[in-house]
Amino acid sequence: MSTPTDLPVPLRDPAHQVSPRAVAMWRTTELATLVVETAVIVVLYFVLPSWPWWASLIAGLSVVGSVISLAVSPGLRYRIHRWEVTDEAICTRTGWFTTELRIAPLNRVQTVDSHQGPVMRLFGLAEVTVTTASAAGPVSIPGLDLDVAHEVVARLTAITAASESDAT
Repeated sequence: MSTPTDLPVPLRDPAHQVSPRAVAMWRTTELATLVVETAVIVVLYFVLPSWPWWASLIAGLSVVGSVISLAVSPGLRYRIHRWEVTDEAICTRTGWFTTELRIAPLNRVQTVDSHQGPVMRLFGLAEVTVTTASAAGPVSIPGLDLDVAHEVVARLTAITAASESDAT
């Protein structure tokens, strides 16, 4: 039976951070959410004939929570989100309250996808998603520079194509 000291390589955090421009992208999406939320609250306030005091309290707390999230969340995500691709695995770390470290062996990779939505395109960013033969779902790396995302996709494709396994 193996013990933790018998492991060939010590477990460490992934080496790379996402692009610094991801902070601006996340801040932009949070701001858009705050604007829509505030607009809905204002419309409801004027449309409903009688607005109970507790509804005003909930609406106010919701807006304050969104403003705090706008100020804090993007910076925290940038400091915490990390990723790395080695010749053997892809590794990501996400989350602030509950941290998730995902390691997917490359011999289990089924597909490698790159995604760039309109906001990502505005900031020159992309997301790489690696689907594996795992019930835990795909491994995603959001907020990569577009060039870095293309390099990661090309590297993962080359490594997995050279693999003898069938990723099942």
